[in-house]
Amino acid sequence: MSQGKLAGRTAVVTGGNSGIGHAIAVGLARAGADVAVWARNVEKSASVVDEIRALGVKATAVQCDIADEQAVDEAMKRTVEELGSLDCFVANAGIAEAAPITEMTLDTWHRVLRTNLDGGFLCSRAAARQFVAQGTGGSMIVVSSTISRYGGAGQAAYATSKTGLLGLARTLAVELARHQVRCNVLIPGWTRTSMNTHLQADEKFMKVTTSRTPARRWADPEEFYEVAAFLADPTLTFHTGNEIVVDGGYTIF
Repeated sequence: MSQGKLAGRTAVVTGGNSGIGHAIAVGLARAGADVAVWARNVEKSASVVDEIRALGVKATAVQCDIADEQAVDEAMKRTVEELGSLDCFVANAGIAEAAPITEMTLDTWHRVLRTNLDGGFLCSRAAARQFVAQGTGGSMIVVSSTISRYGGAGQAAYATSKTGLLGLARTLAVELARHQVRCNVLIPGWTRTSMNTHLQADEKFMKVTTSRTPARRWADPEEFYEVAAFLADPTLTFHTGNEIVVDGGYTIF
């Protein structure tokens, strides 16, 4: 067993088989946590699980559509049965669909909000129920986006969903504090992931976003390893209701 600060603890990462979610899952494992990867694509999750197990901790892939209430509850039950009591829950999974507001369909709006916001609610509720039942406290991490700080053309549904998660997380921090459960928000900036490969291929877009970022580059997912471990650290008992922005200075420039 790993002897890191999270040794012997169990963490769940939704959408943990790609992008920032993948990095968070690996970061938690590097700190010693056993990790359950919740995602729809089992094959992709299996690859991440192998990577995590190579770090000397336990890992399991749980197929789950986070917008499906029954699937979420069953995923939590299976996770606890396989890995033991829950110590950290990361609500990371999400989708993005861009369209001008004049052309965005209600179906697109509902699809994005259903996954990102409804899914965030269902997962955090399942985690809260588990934490309260255990009575041993824990950590929740809600992953939002810097778009919760500014407007983005064509991003009405995505921006609304990610901004809504801030309100959810703040409420969780207040409501669950009596149960020794902390809840903080991770707000990543421009990061090189498979979700935005089309943007990375746009030379003009890359030039504009990079020039606006004081660090003058996009982040690599691996830069979230230590951030994840920090937010999950059980010794930080007074750290809750906070928003950790990791964006190279983008939102203050």
